[in-house]
Amino acid sequence: MRSTLALPLLLAAQLACAAPPASRSCHLPGAEEALRCVTIPVPLDYAKPGKTITIHATIAPAYREAARPDPLFVLAGGPGQAGSDILPIVQAAMRRVRATRDIVLIDQRGTGRSGKLECKSPPEIDTMTEEQLDADARRCIESLGAPYGSYTTDAAARDIERVRVALGYRQVNLWGGSYGTRLAQHYTRLYPASVRALVLDAVAAPDQVIPAGGRDAQAALETTFRRCEKAPACARAFPALRAEFAALASQLAKAPVRIEMADPRTAALRPVTISLRRFVATVHRALYAQTDAHTLPFLIHSAYRGRWEPFVAQSNRDTDFTADGAMAGPLYLAVVCAEDFPRLTPQLMADDMRGSFVGAPVVTQLAALCPIVNVKPVAYPAPARIDAPALLLSGAQDPVTPPRRAEAAARLMKSAQHLVVKNGGHIVSPLGCVPRLMREFLDAPHQRVAGQCLDEIPAPAFQLDSAGPQP
Repeated sequence: MRSTLALPLLLAAQLACAAPPASRSCHLPGAEEALRCVTIPVPLDYAKPGKTITIHATIAPAYREAARPDPLFVLAGGPGQAGSDILPIVQAAMRRVRATRDIVLIDQRGTGRSGKLECKSPPEIDTMTEEQLDADARRCIESLGAPYGSYTTDAAARDIERVRVALGYRQVNLWGGSYGTRLAQHYTRLYPASVRALVLDAVAAPDQVIPAGGRDAQAALETTFRRCEKAPACARAFPALRAEFAALASQLAKAPVRIEMADPRTAALRPVTISLRRFVATVHRALYAQTDAHTLPFLIHSAYRGRWEPFVAQSNRDTDFTADGAMAGPLYLAVVCAEDFPRLTPQLMADDMRGSFVGAPVVTQLAALCPIVNVKPVAYPAPARIDAPALLLSGAQDPVTPPRRAEAAARLMKSAQHLVVKNGGHIVSPLGCVPRLMREFLDAPHQRVAGQCLDEIPAPAFQLDSAGPQP
């Protein structure tokens, strides 16, 4: 009888001997130059080999001909973003790294060009009620008929290994952003010999439950309020900011606000409904980036005075994605409903929501949609120690993965350096000197990185009126 232990080794040997996949020249949004694109077949279900799907990878070759043999694999966030969706971040943050290393952007299964699970927003989304939006989402999830149980973090990690072997790299470095940090840590624990070093930006702790983000969101909002109170111009313009925010939340908890405003495409008047869920979601999203967070005092004050148009414009901008760049919502649900929602106990939910503006709407929506996705709960494994050196990056004002999350992840790592950008939000890799520090770390991952330059990254100015941020 053949040993079951030999099967993975035999499979690895077969993959190593296989011809590398044919690449083609490709032009993707966010990059002016031609890149290389490859597709790699992988099992749909690793427990039942047979049916396959294809994983798309985009290769940005190193600028120098004498490239180092260990590339940087880029894992996007969400879950629901594809590597090819975040090319602008790569262009801004990784040009120094790319001088000597290939950059490989992987579209996680169910995203981008890897069989995207997609529910396109209806044209009338801005005028639909929450009940209509939820019904539309349920119809889409059911109509896709996807085997959602095959779209787990574990399956995505195994896909990455198939990509590494197919492209002929012996070891890789990993850059993960947000949810991509969870995927990067899982991959490293599965295949420790395949990973040379990790750069994790906006770090998700292994035990973090994604929907339980009320405490961190409230902390980021409080910081924004305090900064406005300490900035003389902002404090003069919005002296009652906290009271106005509380009044709006209280009003919307009782009933949605309905207004008429000009359609930005046709100029025709149309009805717009601002519900508590929409209000909370817009404020939460604005806190991700400091430039947007510093518009919140103006948006809140305007809405309190009955002028909702700036707030709605911000809300529409956040959700006005192109078909190619939109998050794969069903993939998000496939992962979160299997890996996070089962761990969201009533006690955890109550503790997390206590005192937070992020209340029950998000959890209520998940409770309605997860049964439609119909995935089995994934058991939470006790995480093993990561031995590969890691550089952890945090924004002090991050409303989702603040520094405390990175500190929790670092306790399970043998060699972790943690740098915090005090004027940073969610994802700090493109800011200031961070691109240089990432290059320095990847060139010598066992040496300490001097991060004093991070304190030179300035905070953006507050927006005080319709003219925009004030210098």
